[in-house]
Amino acid sequence: MNEFTSVEQALDKALFDWEQMQSTFGDDGAEWAERFERHFYLMIDELKKWYLQLSTKPDKLEQLESMPEIEGVSNKLPAPLQLNFMTELEDIFDGFEKKSFD
Repeated sequence: MNEFTSVEQALDKALFDWEQMQSTFGDDGAEWAERFERHFYLMIDELKKWYLQLSTKPDKLEQLESMPEIEGVSNKLPAPLQLNFMTELEDIFDGFEKKSFD
């Protein structure tokens, strides 16, 4: 199995949640928003695991951004999510560790 499969699976869940969130309102919308956020950050966690296992890591962020796997994720994300994704990608590249607060 391709190491990137877990990233793609988590992305698919997040995108499904995003679509549901866009078409619901009130409490239902809030539930989908929570699911989306959880699955988006699970995808980011899987992306980080994938990145850390690379035998040869890119020297520059731009090289990471232009990798086929990263471009594939970026191309699937709706425009409102692009900045969040790029920010998370930069944090992964820089080795920045985030603390999660629920």
